[in-house]
Amino acid sequence: MLSLRHLNKTYANGVHASNDISLDIPTGLFGLLGPNGAGKSTLMRTIATLQEPDSGTIHLDGLDVLREPTALRRQLGYLPQDFGVYPKVSALELLDHFAILKGLVQRGERKEAVEALLHQTNLWEARKRAVASYSGGMRQRFGIAQALLGAPRLVIVDEPTAGLDPDERNRFLNLLARISEQVIVILSTHIVEDVTDLCSRMAVIGKGRVLVEGEPKAAIATLRGRIWRGAVSDAQLPELQQRFTVLSSRLVGGKPQINIYAESQPEAGFTQVEPGLEDVYFLQLRAAA
Repeated sequence: MLSLRHLNKTYANGVHASNDISLDIPTGLFGLLGPNGAGKSTLMRTIATLQEPDSGTIHLDGLDVLREPTALRRQLGYLPQDFGVYPKVSALELLDHFAILKGLVQRGERKEAVEALLHQTNLWEARKRAVASYSGGMRQRFGIAQALLGAPRLVIVDEPTAGLDPDERNRFLNLLARISEQVIVILSTHIVEDVTDLCSRMAVIGKGRVLVEGEPKAAIATLRGRIWRGAVSDAQLPELQQRFTVLSSRLVGGKPQINIYAESQPEAGFTQVEPGLEDVYFLQLRAAA
């Protein structure tokens, strides 16, 4: 269990990036949802001991992370949103280099670990290619391979599926799901679909605060009977946004189709629909605005 208690972080420019954040994160895949600028990356860097909070505590199964950051790093796998690679170094060579940095100094043990991870991430056939030549999805899978060196107990991935095509995104998320059967995996993202089906627990963050946390299905159930959908004209949309809680709007057949949160039918032509995690997400962000 990873336990965060009352974490606060304010930057020199006055931005409250973490505002009294408390969470309990068990083994499994944990989704951390929020728009860009919500404070997700700040929280991930704090957990990874890349920066200190102004106040609060972090414990991993009894380990005081802020007092013993080196001990946490030995048990941590971290995939940041962007990471650089040497332009002409193969995946095999680079992963071997990272393994040495992770403390795998015995040649035989290191070779076994590196080859196993290249197989696990489906990169074995491309192991001799330069990582710089990889597609976006292959590069992210290499990122997970390096994060898993040393058998970490906590894995953090920050916006890992941004820019991936649907096949690569599904392949990457399936890989994360398999990994999370044994360890804590925190998936920080603004893509709601990445969390809906895969994460056993999640939290929505906005303006540095935890807006809602728990099981995605339970959060969705709280909106049942309160989500209404209808097609409207461009001219109607501003007036409806003034009168109702419009959660989302997308063009369908050239006309805006909107979801409204309401206790009863807002207007003729609106149909009650099953809510989704996207509705939970947008309702919480509207409430926090």
